[in-house]
Amino acid sequence: MSLKHVSNLYDLLDDINVNGEVIKNYLQNISADTDIEISKIKEDKGATDFIKIVVPGLNGKLNGGDKPTLGIIGRLGGIGARPEMVGFVSDGDGALAALSAAAKIIDMKTKGDNLAGDVIITTHICPTAPTQPHEPVPFMGSPVSIETMNQYEVTNDMDAILSIDTTKGNRIINHKGFALTPTIKEGYILKVSDDLLDIYERVTGTLPNTMPITTQDITPYGNNIFHINSIVQPSVATTSPVVGVAITTESAVAGCGTGASHIFDIESTMRFAIEVAKSYGESKCSFFNNDEFNTLQNLYGSMKQLQQYNQK
Repeated sequence: MSLKHVSNLYDLLDDINVNGEVIKNYLQNISADTDIEISKIKEDKGATDFIKIVVPGLNGKLNGGDKPTLGIIGRLGGIGARPEMVGFVSDGDGALAALSAAAKIIDMKTKGDNLAGDVIITTHICPTAPTQPHEPVPFMGSPVSIETMNQYEVTNDMDAILSIDTTKGNRIINHKGFALTPTIKEGYILKVSDDLLDIYERVTGTLPNTMPITTQDITPYGNNIFHINSIVQPSVATTSPVVGVAITTESAVAGCGTGASHIFDIESTMRFAIEVAKSYGESKCSFFNNDEFNTLQNLYGSMKQLQQYNQK
């Protein structure tokens, strides 16, 4: 468990003045040689700090090995909606879970528990993000576009991706905790990974919860089509398989709501991501069946058009 890192990082993130350097300092206090990159980006709706944390695995590609690399993305609009809302917002849970996972993995490494494969953790830190109308409850907006998010959060080195996102503002998944989406790859919505379900059960001690995803959800933002949220938007920017890890509630909670972060749900989500990193790096966890995916493509062709922006 690592409630310590969740709690410490929550305190750091719940601050109007927080930025990427604050989080970088926290992580490098765990291990000074941690590879952390901060990119400060400003667009018309505001500014944010993207953060990329790379933890080499014992037999990962960065050390000359051949073990696969897991990407863990904390997907969100912002960690705060100031001045409209005071304090850390529900939408920030994805960033908190991803950064807590990074802290724990770094901490494990300092204690001699090296993962087999490399892990890349990305998210962004904005305490003053805008909000936007959405049904059934308001969305958090973002200071930057989805294209910019994908540019800085999705890398070619990620062989598979977990996209962690608060997914409370809906009537589709009515469970408090977290839920998994089916695997998304190159425009195809594939079956839910049995390996990930096994890890879910081990981590939570409960039967797994899954979240339905539609074709609409895997198309790029900006096409004037309803999306449940941005949880699987990383899938439009990669050929690697993407699975959404949705932090959920029974009732619909607005992304811009404050006082709505549940530390034990965030901790269990973080712990799930770490367990996936362990198994995936050891080539003991698959996000999809490659033979079935090839059969789908042979039978029905490419679905990559669903990844393209600005479809008419």
